[in-house]
Amino acid sequence: MFEGVFPAIITPFKRNPAQDIDFDGLRENILFLLANGVHGIVPCGSTGESATLSFEEHEQVIEAAIDTVDGKVPVLAGTGSNNTAEAVRFTRAAKDLGADGALIISPYYNKPNRAGLVKHYTRLADLDIPIVMYNVPGRTGQNLQPDLITELAHHPGIVGVKEASGDISQISRIIEGTLDEDFAVISGDDGLTLPILALGGVGVISVAANVEPGRMVAMFSHFYEDEFEEALGIHYELSPLFRAMFIDTNPIPVKKAVELRGMAAGPVRLPLDELDDEKTLKLAEVLARYD
Repeated sequence: MFEGVFPAIITPFKRNPAQDIDFDGLRENILFLLANGVHGIVPCGSTGESATLSFEEHEQVIEAAIDTVDGKVPVLAGTGSNNTAEAVRFTRAAKDLGADGALIISPYYNKPNRAGLVKHYTRLADLDIPIVMYNVPGRTGQNLQPDLITELAHHPGIVGVKEASGDISQISRIIEGTLDEDFAVISGDDGLTLPILALGGVGVISVAANVEPGRMVAMFSHFYEDEFEEALGIHYELSPLFRAMFIDTNPIPVKKAVELRGMAAGPVRLPLDELDDEKTLKLAEVLARYD
């Protein structure tokens, strides 16, 4: 279900004092992604600034994404939190709105013990909506160990993991440990997508696909058509963009890149701040390679 290129979409805001969500721009951005062949959409992830969205806004963004996609591709809604009860609320809402699955970041700040992590993910998986775990130690301060992911993969409601540990050996161990499961290992790092596909991963939840969805889809398609040299060529073509997406904290650079492309983006919300002039110039230089 969750295979291929899934852009982790930005949430565009208006440049007004309240920084209201630009829902027209959100829909236009999604239609652009669909026109470029993406295989799914991820609203309300880290790239969508979910941490600064109110409960109401969170649900409105997911609803707008589902309505715009209109069944053409799966919608994997970000519904995680470091508060299990809050994550349950978000996940139930996403299910009721018609999301195809929920992306659940491992609880940040709390640093739960192993038993707590198992209970957290099990509670959410019992809600009867497919759950994709999200391992991103750089944001949560805690790595989901391969044996824990393998254990949780036995739950029928947990269908995959977005792996953003940056540890290719760990990712290989997760794939090895879940070969007998109907379990998807998805890259959470654009630059590691091709190596992860080679190990047996099934796709990417991508920041760069907000900017270059067609090229990301082409890389994936070439790989699955056994055209590895072509896929590798696109990987290296896109590598400067992959790096540029992290010249500052995500999603600061990608929102600026989308804005420079003339699409809806707007500001980031505090405590993030906009890209400075020097980095904006560097980003513009990278984008010019793909014009």
